[in-house]
Amino acid sequence: MITYIRFENFHSYRESTELSFTLGKQPTKTDYDFYVDTKQDQYRLNKVTAILGANGSGKTQLLKAIAFLRWFMCSSTSSTDSEEAIPFSPFALSKDKQSYFELGFLLKNADDVYEEYRYELTVTQNSVIKEALYKKTSSQFSYIFIRQHDDDKLSYKHRNFVIPSLADDVKKNASLISYANLLDEPLAEAITEMFNNYKTNVVAMGRIGSISQSIPEMTELFAKDEGLKQTAEKLLCQFDTGIDEINIKSVITVNEGKQQEILLPFGVHKVGDDSFELMIYEESNGTQSAYSLLGLILPVLKNGGVAIIDELDNDLHPLLLPAIFDLFRSSHYNPHNAQLIFSCHTPEVFNLLNKHQIYLVEKYEQASEAWRLDEMEGIRNDDNLYANTWLARLTRYQICKGLDYGKAQTY
Repeated sequence: MITYIRFENFHSYRESTELSFTLGKQPTKTDYDFYVDTKQDQYRLNKVTAILGANGSGKTQLLKAIAFLRWFMCSSTSSTDSEEAIPFSPFALSKDKQSYFELGFLLKNADDVYEEYRYELTVTQNSVIKEALYKKTSSQFSYIFIRQHDDDKLSYKHRNFVIPSLADDVKKNASLISYANLLDEPLAEAITEMFNNYKTNVVAMGRIGSISQSIPEMTELFAKDEGLKQTAEKLLCQFDTGIDEINIKSVITVNEGKQQEILLPFGVHKVGDDSFELMIYEESNGTQSAYSLLGLILPVLKNGGVAIIDELDNDLHPLLLPAIFDLFRSSHYNPHNAQLIFSCHTPEVFNLLNKHQIYLVEKYEQASEAWRLDEMEGIRNDDNLYANTWLARLTRYQICKGLDYGKAQTY
């Protein structure tokens, strides 16, 4: 599970930015946070983290940072040629500068005890400059490996990781962890397995496709796991979509002149003793969005991990948001303390979550900044953020510099 991510010179974020999921002792305890014990410390973490901001402010780019590291650490060796550019963009006015990433995470060892790790990455678009993995062994972190390129010379040191003769073979545009996973290195396999439990609709180019494109993939998932399918049926019924059950059927479609067989869901609607079926694409956009969203979050709830969702509220009725949050709050649906990180535009979030669960994103002079509400002066724990609309609207600059309320941007 993630404790924090820190990065700079990434897409619209020019300066160092941190997205943290750890809580101190001050915030009021809620069902949305949980405790994790490691060998050295106890952590209190958020289950649900919301990111709000105006269009173009940088919400999606903030989520991309997690999605990028997930891809780079797990898949960069197998999915890129040696001459390909690393698929990310630095800040538009800093393309000649290096980009930096740092990720804190907790990982269970063979004894089922959580251990704390820190991953660091410095890159240009063409090459890894430095990559390092550290583990907390006492009050300090000790390196697992440090790999550094300097003027086409590679320096590498490790402790019980990939031997130097093999590390020399790693491509300059790929992660040593992704390479070590192909060699069945145990720690690299454990990190990859953790990230494989992450589900997201965000990739390097932004949000993945449309709802209609994702539905066949979600249906394949439900067809293979009857338990997930039954949970989806139950929740869709609770969401008041009119669906009583889901039948999955094989359908012949034509794509670019070629026939192909895919699985699609049909919603069963009952009226008294009668019933009828509608293919999912005949249902409302809201029902299609809810179905597609459940295909992302239900596996995370079942297995643990993180759901990273851009525009969670897309085509959803605002009343469905509390139901989705409740899934993560519930020990029944969320026995492994899965986390949800999402962006949205729905102001009701201010009324549903506490300030330590909400990040605001603002773009100033074309550069994005993000900050957590409990970092902002003048906002108390008992403030009603939804009712006091000026609190929901003011930007960091307007609060800190005392600018005119009338110039505040709305979210």
